Amino acid sequence: MEIENMHFIMLNNKIFRNNQIQLDKVMKKYGLSSGSMPYLFILEKSEGVSLHQLSRKIGNDKAMTTRTIKRLIELEYVYKVGKDGDCRAYQLYLTEKAKAVLPKMHEETQEIVDLISVDLSPEEKTVTLAAMKKILMRTQQLRVEEEINGKNI
Repeated sequence: MEIENMHFIMLNNKIFRNNQIQLDKVMKKYGLSSGSMPYLFILEKSEGVSLHQLSRKIGNDKAMTTRTIKRLIELEYVYKVGKDGDCRAYQLYLTEKAKAVLPKMHEETQEIVDLISVDLSPEEKTVTLAAMKKILMRTQQLRVEEEINGKNI
């Protein structure tokens, strides 16, 4: 069973890395990396969120989110607006530049998904997506429990 467990983790890591390479190619033409994409996609649906809220939605720590948002601001994809006179609390918004390129990013991302899943039947895609969502929910639950209990898994 241990070999199967390791195989499961290795497959997941290899799939992630291969997808990341493909997404980096797409994002390079916008001066971005694949790591920036989730931030843009979430801001597209939730403009006005704080840095803290964005970190929680993505599941990255605040330092990573701060670095990524700083880069997106420098590249004029995102801007921030101060909140009630508190210079530490601000809301994040997409620029017109970001809004103009997001439809193309979505299209190119969908092309990658279509390419990597071409060998799956519609039923297999549905089952795979459902299983991946269950695994994600469980890993998120474990992270929350770890934070509450203050210990590692």
